[in-house]
Amino acid sequence: MTKLLLSLHVVAAILAIGPVAVAASMFPAAARRPDHAALPLLHRICRVYALLGVTVPVFGLATASSLGVLGDPWLLTSIALTALAAALLALLILPGQRRFLAGDSPNPARLGMLTGVFNLLWAAVVVLMIVRPGSTTGA
Repeated sequence: MTKLLLSLHVVAAILAIGPVAVAASMFPAAARRPDHAALPLLHRICRVYALLGVTVPVFGLATASSLGVLGDPWLLTSIALTALAAALLALLILPGQRRFLAGDSPNPARLGMLTGVFNLLWAAVVVLMIVRPGSTTGA
């Protein structure tokens, strides 16, 4: 069961978080161009895949419970970074994209910076998931 949960967690992360990271990163560059035709699609990708991304921590927590590592510091740090990334996306990036689409024109550079931080948070979580300080994998 643990292998199934871990597989679902990894697949969900790749298929849900990956598109958000890419589409959110493309939005500021596309916003700087005169033709904004791609922006609604990029925003929709971010919104839809952000909702699908909820499955990542669900499967992650189930996997951690199965492995008996729920109290490990590396996992608690990953949970905190994931929550921070989710808050950044939900409270700043998606609303910033929405305001830009509505014509309120927030600064695309600010959206780019926020997206960069979002992606760095996810990169840190991936590293923690692979390295897992104190793991028994020998890695």
